Amino acid sequence: MKVCPPESAMNTSRRFVRSGLLLLACTLAQAATAAPAQPAGPPACSELERRLKLSGPEATPMQLSLLLFAAADSGCQPLARRLIEAGASLEARDRLGAMALARAARAGHVALVEFFLARGAAIDARNLFGATALYGATENERQATVTALLAKNADPNLAGRSGITPLAAAAYKGSGRIVDLLIARGAMVDVLDNTGKSAITYAAARGFALIVRRLLDAGVDAKRAYGNGLTALMWAAGHEDGVGDSAAGEVIELLLEAGAPIDAVDNRGRTALMIAAELGYAAIVDLLLARGADRAIADASGKRAADLAASESVRAKLQAR
Repeated sequence: MKVCPPESAMNTSRRFVRSGLLLLACTLAQAATAAPAQPAGPPACSELERRLKLSGPEATPMQLSLLLFAAADSGCQPLARRLIEAGASLEARDRLGAMALARAARAGHVALVEFFLARGAAIDARNLFGATALYGATENERQATVTALLAKNADPNLAGRSGITPLAAAAYKGSGRIVDLLIARGAMVDVLDNTGKSAITYAAARGFALIVRRLLDAGVDAKRAYGNGLTALMWAAGHEDGVGDSAAGEVIELLLEAGAPIDAVDNRGRTALMIAAELGYAAIVDLLLARGADRAIADASGKRAADLAASESVRAKLQAR
């Protein structure tokens, strides 16, 4: 099982530029495994029908509600209707505090979500970590379900675990259409989570230029510094492993065009150039130098970008005149 490291440990890491990405990745992974996926469709529904028949008329409300959770996971709407009529409650919660609506939303069963809402399910009910049905649908990239929930006035600003908003979760996943839907319904675009990051820092670090552009167009200030004094430009310069040079470079160009200060320093006195140099991102070092980054700036410990360079080739670029 993947275990998330403590936030305190990540924030003191030498590479804490990436710590927030690891935290959100762990958060999303934990949420995805919190309610084990159920097989969807007729076979699963038939098995649940069999279990209901075996339980007989003596089935307790708790037993009926447990079957309702399973029906929600598998999209069994006719069964869900019978369970509710037999006494299952839409207000019942599973071990993590989620109601049947949230489980159906996470699985992307739009018709069942709409049925539950029509029967009075609480649209903004939150589980033990604060997550709503909308949050679950967003982090699982269920666009149709997100659309349905927003159409029924689900609150787009209720955060889940660690204060991560649906918009931040969508930005992390690269779900541009969901980002658009959330912004159109009033999602606040620059909310900080519990680790001092927001949607644009996640999008920048993962190379999602289109989402960065949407957030900038929606009013996010490219000059803003987030937790530990890191700007979105610094997150792009110290991007996540696997992000291509072209994708990271496009984000950097967007941010610079929007006014991001190229030589801003974080709480260690380090610039975007220093971060890229330390991680060995030669193409990003080249781009930042070409855009006028100052290689002579020293951090709080007196080190310059060349001193931090991860390889001789990067060091040579930084030492060239």
